[in-house]
Order: sequence, then structure tokens, then C-alpha cells
Amino acid sequence: IREGIENIINPFDCYAIEEAVRIKERLGDPDIEVIAITMGPSQAIEILKEAISVGVDKAVLLSDKAFAGADTWATATTLARAINKIGDCSLVLLGKQTLDGDTGQVGPELAQKMGIPFVGYVSNILEMDQNKMKVKRLMEDRYETFEINLPSAISVIKDINVPRVPSLRGKLKAKNAEIPVWGAEMLG
Repeated sequence: IREGIENIINPFDCYAIEEAVRIKERLGDPDIEVIAITMGPSQAIEILKEAISVGVDKAVLLSDKAFAGADTWATATTLARAINKIGDCSLVLLGKQTLDGDTGQVGPELAQKMGIPFVGYVSNILEMDQNKMKVKRLMEDRYETFEINLPSAISVIKDINVPRVPSLRGKLKAKNAEIPVWGAEMLG
């Protein structure tokens, strides 16, 4: 039941959004675009506008009655289709899990659908260039370091950064942002 309940960005996804914006700033390449995608009801447009207010360039809402009640596999499939439709994606960043499902399965399932490597529980991006990245991930009793080729997908934990607060400029950009809505037919 979603009526009467305030929609918020999944807190874990706030860290992924922040890290995507930081990567763009760090690399300084004007051709890099940070695109936020979410699947949900039409009210999720406000959540996507919040993402734009903190530095995301564009956003897409995936919304259709056909998506209602989707499990993690259906969600991953839908997100993968949308990312492939956008095309030329070198890195997919996700929060480690959602608050509602709390499974942490969408990230690895999405990577599987896209045929790209996945690393979960990333606490730090140590190095990154156009072809590969080196990441540190948290395990129960230690950290592991991985070097992975791009394109790839990672899920991040809260240790990776502190999400920024929207700026006035960001809020104005978000207010005027047009958010396209893609349904099942558009994704094929």
C-alpha cells in the first residue's frame, strides 16, 4: 500500500548516486553523463528530481502496470532493458540493497542479465580509467581488492562517501527537469 506514504530515495542508493556524481567530477570528462533510473509508480518522478538536485544529469522512470509486484529477477530484467536502451553504459552503480525487499539481489542479477562483471559491498573505488577500475569491498572480517574491466556493475555500502545536500542551483535544475516515463512496450 503506497497511498499516503511519503516516497524517499532508498538510503543505500543515495551513496550510489553520490559516488556516480563524484566519479564524473573526478574524471572531468564533459561527455560523461550520470543517469538515474528507477522502477515504480508515477510518484517516483519526485524521487528522480531529488537525484537531479544533487548532480545527476538525467533520469528515467520505468512505470507500467506490467511491472507491479515485480520480484528481484523481474526488476533486474526491467532495469537491464532500460540501461541497454540508453546504451553505452560503462558503470552501473547501485545501493547494496533496498529497504523494502532487503535482499541485495538486484545488482548481481542485473549484471548477469547485462553480461557484465559485478562486485558487491564496495567501500572504496581506488582507481578508475576508461577500461578498468580497482575497488575495495567489505567482507565480514576483512577487505578484498578487485580489479574489474568496464563495463561493470557495483553495489556500494555507506562507507564509500557522505551524500551531499541539494544546492539551490540543483533544486532549480530538478524543478524544471523533464523525466521520461518508459513502459513495458517501450522496453520491448
